[in-house]
Amino acid sequence: MEFQEIYCHNCHKTLGKYNVKFYSETQIAEIIQTIHADHVKIGHHVEIRRKKSK
Repeated sequence: MEFQEIYCHNCHKTLGKYNVKFYSETQIAEIIQTIHADHVKIGHHVEIRRKKSK
């Protein structure tokens, strides 16, 4: 199964994992803007990674 992971480089932690089958890149960007806006506002570097589960 493939998923996208929202990762904060400053906190060194995963903020969320979302299945590629159900969430598009646009939906993930909207999630970052709404739910994880605090990280972006204080200057943290948030990245979307594409991963495969084992």
